Amino acid sequence: MQGNFTKQFLQSLKAPASGRLYVADTREKGLSVYVTSSGIITFFVRKRINRRDERVVIGRFPEMTIEQARTQALAIKAQIAQGKDPIEDKRRMRSEITFFDMFHGFMERYSKKHKRSWRYDEREVNKFLSHWFKRKASTITKQEIQLLHERIRDKNGLYQANRILERISAIFNRAIEWGWQGENPAHGIRKFREKSRDRFLQPDELPRFFAALEAEENQTARDFLMLSLLTGARKSNVLAMRWDEIHFERAEWRIPETKNGDPLTIPLSLQAIEILDRRRQGTNSEWVFAVSGSTSGHLADPKKAWQRVLARAGIKDLRIHDLRRSLGSWQASTGASSFVIGKSLGHKSQQATQIYARLNLDPVRESVERATQAMMAAGKSDRTGKEQSG
Repeated sequence: MQGNFTKQFLQSLKAPASGRLYVADTREKGLSVYVTSSGIITFFVRKRINRRDERVVIGRFPEMTIEQARTQALAIKAQIAQGKDPIEDKRRMRSEITFFDMFHGFMERYSKKHKRSWRYDEREVNKFLSHWFKRKASTITKQEIQLLHERIRDKNGLYQANRILERISAIFNRAIEWGWQGENPAHGIRKFREKSRDRFLQPDELPRFFAALEAEENQTARDFLMLSLLTGARKSNVLAMRWDEIHFERAEWRIPETKNGDPLTIPLSLQAIEILDRRRQGTNSEWVFAVSGSTSGHLADPKKAWQRVLARAGIKDLRIHDLRRSLGSWQASTGASSFVIGKSLGHKSQQATQIYARLNLDPVRESVERATQAMMAAGKSDRTGKEQSG
């Protein structure tokens, strides 16, 4: 059977009751697909290699597009014309590659080149998947991944479990794209249902939070947490804050590149400037939160200090990222528009892009100042009342 491969044509192919249905592309000679009884469509190239009729599997449709398949088919035919044997190369790769080799290739060829968050890939895989490093990648089963997914959920939470599942799947997908002739064992495993977070510091929690923060003995961690709340910036940006990004005269912090790939200028409240002014006295480090002995040179992740603050404050189910949401919530409660909040937090949406471009920092600064004053007042007034009543 033959046909001009289009999306509509391939989707119209009916799965055979048993065995496989083979269809050749009329546009790219040698490119074909086979359809299994379960409806899976796989691209392959049929060529004669070393006097053998061979099939070189390329990938599955629709994960691989028709144009990608045609490009791959052309490249494979060129290899064969040069006397190379892609079948033997793939067989050798499958028999020899370990999960560590696969992960290393993923990091060097993809993650470090295309992801700003590549360090998280490196850290999380080393933390949760290092027991697979010496294993042949082809021996890792779907059942193993399913059980690991459930264990991480029970011990570390469903969000962490889902992120690890995504990384496993991405590592195998990239290896298949680069020639590994195996199946992705993570394919078909469903992520746990995630709920969107709406947690932020409530008015009755602020006095306890500020008191617990003042009592924290780690000053670097204490200042980091306070600036996270006062700026509403992402944790990674605050941790890596540099002195050359701070403009004291304009009371601004210029982040060169945020998670969405754009720069962001954050107006700094008086309280934020006071913390920064105190920290810059006598320092010669490039980092605002410099830590000696740290691999990066700055504070990595103050989990222990954060847990101490929450324990002293008697607050549960609050994450450091929720401090970012807290500023936005207090901006809303003090009358800021959604566009102003989005501008101050560096949110990016197609609908608001034009308004963001026209919006200057003055109303954003006023909004941040009002929200900061409201939070401070809520914390101070309640604590003062308790002290007087005591």
